Amino acid sequence: MSPTRIAIVQQHGKGCQKTEGIARYGRDIEIVLNWNVSDALPELIDEPEEYLPDHIDADLVLAFVVHPDLLDRLAALCGQLGIPLIASGRKCARAITPPTCCGLGRLPGLGAYGERFGLPELRVEMSAGRIAAVEVLRGASCGATWEAAEAIVGLDEKNAAATFAREVQYRCSIDPSAFDPVSGKSLLHYAGEVHTKALRRAIGRANSAGRR
Repeated sequence: MSPTRIAIVQQHGKGCQKTEGIARYGRDIEIVLNWNVSDALPELIDEPEEYLPDHIDADLVLAFVVHPDLLDRLAALCGQLGIPLIASGRKCARAITPPTCCGLGRLPGLGAYGERFGLPELRVEMSAGRIAAVEVLRGASCGATWEAAEAIVGLDEKNAAATFAREVQYRCSIDPSAFDPVSGKSLLHYAGEVHTKALRRAIGRANSAGRR
């Protein structure tokens, strides 16, 4: 099976942590383009294509750009090429826009990236009411899920949930002042919450299996 080819388009290095996480924790993924817009940009860009690649040959594009004119032009280019575009935390009708990188659901057409990154999925082993082992099946592209999982081994259920959320939030690159307009909660809170829910589901499955 051929790897999923990913193009990353970022502004002022805002996708660096995600790029490193994908390279470290990804499977069957190849980053074929890492395009960084480092210019100081005007409030309105008349010709945004001047700052973007002329052509993209990839299976998926990840956008970490702040300027709306850049994102709109990138979305138009991806639409012309038939390439899915993910722009976490942004507003763009022609892109997939989960609130955070760890909020991406399982969607068709995202290849190995969609299998490995998005809403967290865990497998845990329990021993005497404590977490004996954690396997991250799917997690945040920034790598926070994998790194935070190491901190909860040996903890009981209650402390593990609180610690997991805290460790994820500590590593998260989201602007602490950013809010989800739907829930009204901070995106940092959202990231901790989805990880807590994933851990509790995994613990529930492990406990159910242990009672059989």
